Amino acid sequence: MSTLRAAFLSQADSCEALESPFMGRLLRLLADHWPKDTALAAKCDTFVGDIDSKGHSLPLRIAGGLHALALQGKDAGLTTVYPPNQTSNEALLEATLKALHTHGAFLTDWITHAPQTNEVRRSAVLIATAHLLADRFGLPIKLSELGASAGLNLMFDQFHLAIGEGYGPQSTVTLSPKWSGPFPPRTELTVSNRRGVDLNPLNSADPEDALRLQSYLWADQEERLHRTQAAIALNTAELDQDDAITWLQGRISAPDANELHMVYSTVAWQYFPPDRQKHGTTLLETAGAQATENTPLAWLSYEADDNPHGAALTLRLWPGNHTLNLGRADFHGRWVDWQVPAKLP
Repeated sequence: MSTLRAAFLSQADSCEALESPFMGRLLRLLADHWPKDTALAAKCDTFVGDIDSKGHSLPLRIAGGLHALALQGKDAGLTTVYPPNQTSNEALLEATLKALHTHGAFLTDWITHAPQTNEVRRSAVLIATAHLLADRFGLPIKLSELGASAGLNLMFDQFHLAIGEGYGPQSTVTLSPKWSGPFPPRTELTVSNRRGVDLNPLNSADPEDALRLQSYLWADQEERLHRTQAAIALNTAELDQDDAITWLQGRISAPDANELHMVYSTVAWQYFPPDRQKHGTTLLETAGAQATENTPLAWLSYEADDNPHGAALTLRLWPGNHTLNLGRADFHGRWVDWQVPAKLP
C-alpha cells in the first residue's frame, strides 16, 4: 500500500515520462514538504485503499485542485509561479504551501471527485479504426463510448488526423501523432449515431465541468490545453450517467440494419470492477454471435496491459469473432505504432 509520499514520487515519474517536467517538480516538492497541518492533509488521511494512480489517484486530485486555482486566478501567488511563468523551486514551494493552507475548503471538496480527463489525441486511433471499419463494411457507424467523461472523443470524425494525406475535415482540432506502420484506408466516414456513458459524465458546456477537464491537464503542456478547449467548442455528443455495462446492455440489445456498431473505451475499461468487465465481455460476445454483414459489431479496446510501453490496441470484430492486434499507442496519443493490415478479414 503506497504512502502519500511514495504516491507523489511515483506520479512524478509518470508525469516526467509523459513530458511534464513542471508536474514532476511540483509532485516531488509535495513529497518532501507535505504540510500535515492542513485540512487537505486531514482529508487525505481518510482515504482507504490504494491512493496511487491505480487507485484513488490522490496526487493527481491534489495537483488538479491547485491547477484549478491557478486557472481561475483565485490565488495570485500560485498563478505567478505556474507556467508559462518560469520560477525557482523555492518560489514554487512557497506559493504552493500558502495555497494549501489558504484554500483548504476548496481543495478538500475538490479531491472528493476522481480525476477526469478527455485526452483528445487518443482520437487518432479511433479515426484510424473507423476508417478500417468503413472500408471493410461500407456502412454508417454507430458509436458507443464506455467511460466517456465529457464525450470529446465521440466527436473524432470532426477532427483532422494529419498523417499521410490526412483524414477527416480541416478542423480546429488537428492530431499529429508520430505514426509508424501502414496508413489506414482513405474511405468516406459517416457517423449515424453517437452516445457515451460515464458514472460521472461532465458537461463540457458547463463552466465548472470545463474547468475540471482543463485542470487535469498539466500546466506546462499548453498545446494539450488549447486542443481540449477547441474540442470542447465542437462537442455536441450526448452522454448518460450510468454504470457502463448496464448501459451497454440496452445499447446493443436491438441492432439497426445496415449500421455498424463500434463500441470502444480509451483507458477506462481497466478501471471497471472485474465482475463488470466479465459481464461486459459476455454481453458483447453474445451480441456478436448474432451479428451479420448488415449488422456488424466492433469492440475496440485502447487499454493498459502488462507491457509498460503504451497501451494495447485490440479490436474484436463480428461476424466471425475475429480478435485483431492493432498495435500500441501512447497513453496521451503522442505516438501510434499501427500494426494492422490495410484491410480487415
